[in-house]
Amino acid sequence: MAHETAVYTHGHHDSVLRSHRARTAANSAAYLVPELRPDARVLDIGCGPGTITADLAALVAQGSVTGLDAAEGVLETARAAAAERGLSNVEFTTGDVHALAFPDAAFDVVHAHQTLQHVGDPVAALREMRRVCAPGGLVAVRDADYGGMFWYPEVPVLDEWLDLYRRVAVSNGGVPDAGRRLHAWAREAGFANVTLSTSTWTFSSPEERAWWSGLWAERTVASSYAGIAVGAGLADREDLERISAAWRTWGEQEDAWFTVVHGEILCRV
Repeated sequence: MAHETAVYTHGHHDSVLRSHRARTAANSAAYLVPELRPDARVLDIGCGPGTITADLAALVAQGSVTGLDAAEGVLETARAAAAERGLSNVEFTTGDVHALAFPDAAFDVVHAHQTLQHVGDPVAALREMRRVCAPGGLVAVRDADYGGMFWYPEVPVLDEWLDLYRRVAVSNGGVPDAGRRLHAWAREAGFANVTLSTSTWTFSSPEERAWWSGLWAERTVASSYAGIAVGAGLADREDLERISAAWRTWGEQEDAWFTVVHGEILCRV
C-alpha cells in the first residue's frame, strides 16, 4: 500500500523541468561522488528527468542504476536522456518511497535529491531507503532549505514569494525547510552513523540570473504551484503576476545574486 500523502508542489511544467534538467552529479551530488564504487548498485529516488541519474550511471560503469519517480510521464524524458548518452546500465521505474518494491539489501547506494521535502512521511521514507540498502552501503540525501535562501538586492515582493511558497508547500503536506531537518530525521529512522554537510547553488552571472529569475517568473504563474496557490485560497492571480514581475525585476539587476542552501547527509548502513 502506498503511504504518499504529500502533493508535489512544483508539478512538471517546463519551467520546473528546465531547472531539473540543469542538475548534475557535480552540482547536486558532489558530497556523494567520492563514495561511489565503479561496481555499485544505485537507487536514485525522485529522479525526475534523470540527469543526475545518468551521471551516476556513468560513474558506476561496472554497476547499475535504477531511477525511481512517482510520475511516469517524466520518466520518458529520463529514458531518452540516458539513451542519448549510450548508457546501458540504467533503468527507470515508478514507485512510492514509503513502500519500495525492492527486496532488502538490494542496493549499495540509495540516493534522493530534493525529494524528502515533498513526501508525506520523511522518516518512513528513510526507513524504507535503509531497508533496501545493503550492510556497509550508503543512504545519501540532499534537500534545499527555503528558510536558508537569501538574495540581493532585497526586492520586497520576493519576501512575499518566499512566504507564499512555504505556505503552499506546507498545505500540500511538504516540509520546505527540509535541509535543516535531515539529521534529525535520519536519527529517528534508526541511522547511527551519519555524516553531515552543506552546499549551495549560487546564481550571480548575467546568464545565471536570467535563467533562475526567468524560470521562477514563469513557474509562479504557469506551473502546478500556481494552480495550487490559487485553488487553496493562498493567493490570487494578481498576487502571482506581481510576484512574477518582481522575479524579472530582480534578474535584471547587475549586482544581483541568489543563494540556495542545502543540507546533506551520508548515512552508513
